[in-house]
Amino acid sequence: MPAIDTLIKRLSWDDLDVAHLRRFIELARDEDLAGLGLRQKPARTGDQSTAALAAAPRTARAVLTARQPLVACGLPLIPLILAAYGKRATGQPVARDGRLVPAGAPLATLDGDPRILLAAERVILNFLQKLSGIATQTRDYVEALGSTRTRLLDTRKTTPGYRMLEKYAVACGGGWNHRLGLFDRVMLKDNHLALLGSTDDLATAVARAKKAAPDLPVEVEVDRLDQIPPVLAAGADVILLDNFTPAQIKRALALVNGRAFTEASGGITRKTLPRYGNLGLDFISTGALVHQSRWVDIGLDWPAA
Repeated sequence: MPAIDTLIKRLSWDDLDVAHLRRFIELARDEDLAGLGLRQKPARTGDQSTAALAAAPRTARAVLTARQPLVACGLPLIPLILAAYGKRATGQPVARDGRLVPAGAPLATLDGDPRILLAAERVILNFLQKLSGIATQTRDYVEALGSTRTRLLDTRKTTPGYRMLEKYAVACGGGWNHRLGLFDRVMLKDNHLALLGSTDDLATAVARAKKAAPDLPVEVEVDRLDQIPPVLAAGADVILLDNFTPAQIKRALALVNGRAFTEASGGITRKTLPRYGNLGLDFISTGALVHQSRWVDIGLDWPAA
């Protein structure tokens, strides 16, 4: 069996490509200032709301504040976002990603040209509210799972373009990252089973995959107990038990008997999660950490002079 750290990971900020993040931020900026994505470009560009105001002071300070208890995520993006609007504003995180922040607590301070701060406000909040929402949801699920050897994983059900940021947010919330994409694991799922047509063919596919990509783990999704022995014999590294009940999982674990890692997925909710925590599974995966998360409430406040 492979080492567990070849199967799962927790993305850190240093794992992310800053050059990609800068390009991603520029897309968000240009949506707001220049109608990026529209076939017919607007006649006017820029922040017309701020331009309509009387002359603003040359410098100002704003504070990003948590309006509800949340797990912070995305704070290192703030300096990158402000840099995309020029060099007339800076941001300094006060909290740290992955930390639980109470309602009313500051997350970061922003200093500089208030016109820049106003123009960048919504882009900053969009990133932070979304990512902190995922981190907060993940923390809630991890606490629901309880004290157990079973690790909670995310999935590839992510927002296009946001994959690595959303997986980083899961890690900030205390979850673990499953495969990052199609490139870092062989994973034979139900649609592959439909194409292969039989359990014997699936076992052959496992053996072929292990020969073709010996450096990658091979995971197989099964939905019946009788599928387990052949894929184990073929050398599968992980058996994914799809939509198994707790009673079926106990029987499956007895069949696997420690010869592969085990993962459960499908039909597991925040409410039912505790029932799976002490069965002896290695992993539970759920896309709900991302696609069922809700944006948290963060505000940009302007302290009185």
